This record gives sequence, structure tokens and C-alpha cells, in this order.
Amino acid sequence: MLTSRELQELLDFNAGHPVTSVYLNTDPAQGNADVYRLKLRNLLKEAQPPAEDAERILRFFEQEYDGEGRSVAVFSCQAEAFFRTFAIAVPIESRIRLSPNRPHVKPLLRLLDAYGHYGVAVVDRQSARLFAFHLGELLAEEQFSGESVQRIKQGGGSQAGGQRGGEGAPTIEEIAERNMKAAAELSARFFKQHDVRRVLIGGTEENCARFIQYLPRHWQSLLMGTFPVDMNAPYPEIREKALEIGRQAERKREERLVSSVITGALKGQNGTLGLEDTLLALQEGRVQTLLIHEGLRQPGKRCTKCHYLTSNGLQACPYCGQPFEDVPDVVEIASQRVMRAHGEVEFVLDPALKQHGGIGALLRY
Repeated sequence: MLTSRELQELLDFNAGHPVTSVYLNTDPAQGNADVYRLKLRNLLKEAQPPAEDAERILRFFEQEYDGEGRSVAVFSCQAEAFFRTFAIAVPIESRIRLSPNRPHVKPLLRLLDAYGHYGVAVVDRQSARLFAFHLGELLAEEQFSGESVQRIKQGGGSQAGGQRGGEGAPTIEEIAERNMKAAAELSARFFKQHDVRRVLIGGTEENCARFIQYLPRHWQSLLMGTFPVDMNAPYPEIREKALEIGRQAERKREERLVSSVITGALKGQNGTLGLEDTLLALQEGRVQTLLIHEGLRQPGKRCTKCHYLTSNGLQACPYCGQPFEDVPDVVEIASQRVMRAHGEVEFVLDPALKQHGGIGALLRY
């Protein structure tokens, strides 16, 4: 499983030799091991990476890979004794990239954007089931069971007003409220412990609405949606419902984000659109959130001194006057640079961004 530390290691790795990056779909629904190994051999034949990298990657899949996950990402630079593998619980498109000196991480960034650090709470008036997911994989699970809210017969005791027992006993609604508050407090601690960045709530519409009231505002702000599910539903059902509602909410969030960038750019305020204007803002250190339309790729040039990126046919850097070197994809290099500077990278499918060059950014100033 890919952690933030491991992603940062990939972003920081800068070799003096080519780096081979392989993303291989190993989903059993697509066929057995022979099928994906054949696909791998075809990819390696097509890209022709250094022989030692091709041999190491083949050896991993033939002798070391245990079939975990539905996809695998592999990064190899044997000349630098660098080899990293990550099993991923969601299927991805098989592809290979041979880069001059860095791993090809854009597909990983897209996966993190879509499936990274989800927290799910399935609730009713008495209990809660908590889940932490990362890249489709279950990281942690916890359960809470509060006081029963069922009416209990007691000989001679009054049940008037929804009370459980005799005079002065708490009402069913009071018990349910206490349970909800306790479950929300536990959820907040659970979400914080597992670095949750997006929250989903499952249950009846009424229970979800009541539970959300008791969540601290920070976690309310990360709420992506709710979904109907039975409290005793099996884990795979909860996982699939959560992922689907998460994808739907993510598409709506993307639309709002793209709209903000377009509006800001057209007003000349805190947004920029198009490749060259966005690369200029990146060079000036103004990019806070980089938006990239999924699949965008653009060969270009990078200054050998100040690392200014461009897709124009310039012969010398306009900033420092030094020569350029050719790079296969300025979009990927831009996304890596933003991540290393602790900015955000969002990969979107919104057609509105594609109409404006497929790339833009929210700016710090």
C-alpha cells in the first residue's frame, strides 16, 4: 500500500539514468496470471527499457508477486539500485513509461485523488461501524455499541412518554441522542487517527442527518455524501457503496473546483488557464492547486538552470538565458513539482477544463 512517505520518496527520486515505470492491471476479472504476464512482456517489448530493468520487473512478477491487489505499480532504475513496488486494491489501466531520470507518478496521483484516505461511518440510533479506506483497501475498522433504545417492559412500570422504565427514566430519544453524540466523538478520533481526508456516512436518511449534526465542524467540512445501507450489511457491500458515492461526490467537487478556476482566470484574480500561463505561474511559485484533465500529456522543454518549463519553441530561457533540454511531458513534471512543494494536484474529467487547454490552477496570489 502506498503511503505519503513512499509517494514523497518517488517524487524526490532524481536519477542519473532512465527510470522504468510500469502500471499493470492484475484484476482476476481480466484473466489469470498468464494474461497479465503476457501483457507485461508486450509492454516491455514496446518500450525497450534497459535490459537490467526489464529483467528485474519480469522476475518480480514471475517469482515474487503474490497476486495481492487488482493492480501493481513498479518503478525500476537498476543503475541506481532503485526498485519499488506497490499493490493497489483498485484496477488501473496497464501502461509503461521510460522517463529520463524520474518515476512516472501521474497515474498514482490520480489514484490518490480519487481513492485516497476515505473514512466511512455506518450509523443507527444505537451503534456505529467505522472504516478507514486508502486506495480501495481497508486500513482499519472499529465498532461502537451504545445503550439499547428498545422499549423494555417492566412489571407495573409506566411506558408513557416513550420512557424505558419508571418515572424519571430517560426517554428513547434521549438515549438515542446520547448514543449519536458518543458515536460522533469516537468517529472524530478514528478519522483523525487514520488521516481521513474525506468522510462518508451510511444509514437511513434520518440517522445520517442526526449523526452529522454531532460531528465536529472539521469533519462536517470533509463530508462528501451519505448513502442508504443496513447496519448489518456485509463489508464488501459497504465498501462498494462508499466508493460509488465517493466517485459521484468527487465529480461534483471537481465541477465546482473547475468553475472556480475558470471564473478566477477570466476575472484576472486567483486563477489561470492554459498550459503556458499555468507553467508561468508555477515558475513564479503561485500555484496552490493544479488542475489537469485526465490523460493530458505534452512534450516540451525545461531550462537546464532554473528549470522553467515550456511547450513553446524557445531556444533560451526567458528567465536566466540558459539553454533548454527536451522533456517527454511537461504536465507530469509540473504535477511533481507542485506535490514536492506541498501543493495539491487534481486530475479531473470535467469537459469545461478541456475546453480551456486541459490545465489550470488556483493561485496563492
